[in-house]
Amino acid sequence: MLSKIRSRDQARREADPRAPGKPPGAVGSIAKGPGLASDSGIAAESFSAAGETRRDRSRRKNRRSRLHGYAILAVALVAFLIALAVSNTAAVKVSWVFGTSHVSLVWLVLLAAILGWLFGLLSTAAFHWRTRAPHRGATAD
Repeated sequence: MLSKIRSRDQARREADPRAPGKPPGAVGSIAKGPGLASDSGIAAESFSAAGETRRDRSRRKNRRSRLHGYAILAVALVAFLIALAVSNTAAVKVSWVFGTSHVSLVWLVLLAAILGWLFGLLSTAAFHWRTRAPHRGATAD
């Protein structure tokens, strides 16, 4: 496909007497003038020749930017969790129903976060199961 573009551009250069005398196929050898494509036009043609439109290229670059943002956010979250763990190493007294114990505050917060996450998953699954659509093949006898 790229060879077709080059041969078409070469024919345009040969037809225009104002075109500079660069060797055929040289990069950037297309003069800007009436009826001739600019260098940015060649870039656009090469994108369309490769099967990627401007919109696709923009989506790809936006997705890459979002992924970089997520990576930065993940690193910041890990750094925050490490700082939280380092600053909360003191032992605290936890009162249970039938007794008390001394636990590091970090482990208490981590256990509470994990339990909250698990209960959230279980409740979401239960609500989904209880509010699901009826089966299509089921008939009442």
